[in-house]
Formats: sequence, C-alpha cells, structure tokens
Amino acid sequence: MKSNWIKYVFIIFIIVILLFAVYKIKQDEETQQKLEQASNEEEKVTELTFGIAEFDTINPVLSNNKNVQDISKLIYDPLITLTANYKLEPCLATEWAKQSDNSYLIKLRENVKWSNGERFTAEDVRFTIDRLKEVSSIYSYNVQYVIGIDIVDDYTIKINLDREVPFFEYQLNFPILSKDYYEAEDFVNTEKNSSPAGTGKYKISEVQSSYIILEKNTSWWNKEKNLTIEKITVNLYSSIGELYNSFKLGNIDLISTTNDNLQDYIGTIGYSSKELKGREHTFLALNTQNYFLSKQEVRKAISYSIDKENIVSNIFNNKCYSSSFPLDYGSYLSQGQEASSGYNLEQAKQILIDNDWRYISEYWQKTENYRTQRLTLNLLVKASDSSKVAVAENIKQQLENQGIRINIVQASDEQYSNSINSKNYDIALCSMTLSPSPNLTTYFGEGNLANYSNEEVTNIMNEVKNTTDENILQEKYVRLAEIYKSDAPYISLYNNKYTVAYSSELVGEFTPNWFYQFYGIEGWYK
Repeated sequence: MKSNWIKYVFIIFIIVILLFAVYKIKQDEETQQKLEQASNEEEKVTELTFGIAEFDTINPVLSNNKNVQDISKLIYDPLITLTANYKLEPCLATEWAKQSDNSYLIKLRENVKWSNGERFTAEDVRFTIDRLKEVSSIYSYNVQYVIGIDIVDDYTIKINLDREVPFFEYQLNFPILSKDYYEAEDFVNTEKNSSPAGTGKYKISEVQSSYIILEKNTSWWNKEKNLTIEKITVNLYSSIGELYNSFKLGNIDLISTTNDNLQDYIGTIGYSSKELKGREHTFLALNTQNYFLSKQEVRKAISYSIDKENIVSNIFNNKCYSSSFPLDYGSYLSQGQEASSGYNLEQAKQILIDNDWRYISEYWQKTENYRTQRLTLNLLVKASDSSKVAVAENIKQQLENQGIRINIVQASDEQYSNSINSKNYDIALCSMTLSPSPNLTTYFGEGNLANYSNEEVTNIMNEVKNTTDENILQEKYVRLAEIYKSDAPYISLYNNKYTVAYSSELVGEFTPNWFYQFYGIEGWYK
C-alpha cells in the first residue's frame, strides 16, 4: 500500500512539473510576442508627405487647384460624402429628407467642434452656402438653385430650391467652413485663409511658404476611427513637373492625376498605382428626330458596328477606358455592365436585313413610299479638339466598312455649341464631366441630347428621383442601362483614366475613386 501511495505522489509531482513547464513556455511566448509587437509598432512611420503644385489657397471654397481640393477633404468635412462605390454616406449631416419637389430638411450632427474648439451649428452651413453663391467657386454649381436656407434650430436646416433638382442630396458634398472664424472678415482677402478651422480628420498646425503641416485633429467627431497617421506634410511646388519629380525621388508618398502620360514623368519603379475610370465621359448622341435615326434598327446597327476597343487602342494607345453607360465608372448603380457587349458586325447586318434594308454597291439602302434612300448621316465634332476629330475619323471608317455612309462636320467651338443647343445634327460626338450624382436627365430628361422619348424611361426617371431605397434604385438603373443599350439613343464610347500613384513603402487599404483618394487612411502607415 505504501509503495502505491509513493507511486501516485511521484506521478502527481511529474504532472505538476510538466504543467508548470508548459505554463512557463506559454508565458515566454506571449512575452516575446508582446516585445515583437511593440518593436513593430515602434518601427511604423506615422508621418506622410503629400504635395500641391501651383498652390493658390488652402481655403477649399476659394481654391481652383485640384491638389488643394483633394487634400482639403482631410481638413474640411461636407454635409454628405460618398463611399468608394459612390453611395451616399452621412458626414456632418446625419439625416436628410426631401419634403417637396424643391425643399430638403437636413439634420446635423451634434457635438461637433471646429479644430479651434468652437461649436459647429446650422449657422456654419448657411454661412458656407451664402459664400458659395457670392464667390466664384468650383462648388458654386452645387448650390446654384438654392434660394434660401431656413434654420429650424441649431442642428436642423431647411434648404429651399427654385426648381426640382433630381438627387440634390448628392450636391451636398461641398466643404463647410466656420462662420465664427470668418466673422467680420473679408472672406476673399483675409489672412485667415492661410489656416481656416475645419471639422475634418486633420487640422492645419503650421503654414510656411514651402510647406503646410497637418496634424491629427483630436477634436474630430468620428471617435470610432483611430487614425494611425499623426502628421502630414504638404510640400508646395511651383509646377506640376516639380511635383512629379519629387514623387519620383521618393519625397512624396501619394499623387493623383488624369495625366495619361504619367509614366513619362515618374517612371515605373518605386511605387504602386491604382488606375480607374475618370469622370470625363465621351459618347455619341443620335438624334432620334432624324429620318434614319428615328428607326431603332438603324441606331442599333450603328451601335453594333462600333468597336470601342479599336478607338481606345488606336487613338489613345489604351490610355483611357471603353464605356457602355454613363455610370459605369464604379457606381453601385451600374455593376456588371460590359463596355463592348454591343460590338457585333454580323448582328448589325442582320438587324438591317430583318427590317427590309438592302446592301447594294457597298451601302445600305431602303425603299419607302416608292422612294429609295441610302443610309447617310452627318457626324458633328468640335474642330478644335484634335483627339475628338481623330475619334470621328475612326468611327467614320468603321461605319463605312459596314455600308453606313458618314459625313464628318467639323464645327468651330461656337458653331458646335449652337448646333448642340438647337439639336441641329444627326449624330454628335459629345463629352461631359460626370457628377457624383446618378442623375441622367441629360440623357433621358425633357429636351435631352437625342430628342429621345420613351414612356417606360420617363416613368423610371420619375420613380428614381423620389426614392432613397438602394435596392429599388439598383433595380431601376439596371433597367435604364438595358434600355440605353437596346434602344441606342446614345452610344457610350470611353472615359479618361484617373491614376492614384503611391509609395511602395505605404501600407494599408487603398480603394480610391475620382471623388476621394483617402479611403482607408485611418489604417495607413509606412
């Protein structure tokens, strides 16, 4: 019995020793992990350097500089911002509602402070809108139809418009400035424009002739996002060439541009980049009041006959992106649209044959009311835009290879503008700078460029302007895209290219778009 007892004690002793050894090993491993984590944290660089070429003013309402406009979004918050796929997202406004065709009620975020410690209120919003209507600003367009701002209380405003503006809430993305900061100052000429107070992630802490220092704004209202980057130095350069050269030398961490020859300036080594569809959209408007273009089969045959990739490759050396719909630049309302899905030469021929067209002497012709006419159309293009003229020549060649005769009309700027306004063209080669808003009135609204009318489209346009339900919007915009292609009053051709280039040393999630470069900056470091 005694020997058994001793045996059990010995076994227990061994188990205790083993458990202690395991515990000790685990403790040592955790200590080592903590030391390694602390070491890694110490190695993180939490400062970044950006750049501005041809700097004018850091006041975003007065600046006409694209670099300033981009960086200012880190300093000054808007009422409403956009996600990476162009969905509306609350910022200084927490709620918004369309009360009538021309009025909106906006609820503001409470407990927001300016970087100088003052309280943000509805008065700041009214002050900013008033300034936008008084001065020449890139954001003046956003409020051009605003005729009054009623302050309900410190955190509620009512914006009144002189007409209905579809998706007006998308226009509320302009930066808000402090009324108290500018009180009794000459807004345009005051020295206070060198470092205005903001409500954004970062605040201006130092201004010199060659640089501006931004530091993390400890008063920022969004406490859920812990910013890794503590300090941002913004170097000021006299020219865009100096800015590119500084990036090439590794002195700047991030640049963005629509320059399609960027690699000629910064090379290809030492950085990563994101290339995206830009907001310059080029398309054909087919005047549906024209005898030939009033026929759906002719419009579809033209659409099937144009190889957009041919244009992108031969005219632009692949420095732009082919497009199929005005919103296919990354908007959540235009997902899965194929830019070249309409290119089909055999289908182009068949649709004409099915509608009693005949191909004779290398041209399509049709006899109606005892009269035979060849399919001949004029293509309007602005003569001063050499790239557009080259695109027109390319389209002419593609269509004539299919038996559709094209006469190019090269118009002066004034003649082009007059022709567009009066709809005096068969086909017009058009470009427009896209808004963040999904408003398609230019294409489908009253007096649209194609003189196009479709009852279903009209009903959809009325539905989408009066709903904020994302599922309904997606459903309706899918249908609009289908009609856009099948009825072919327009033919989207291409968008320019927008590039964000950043240092290979920069770590984090990068999902920029042409509205905002800094999605995910709260997790960036070097």
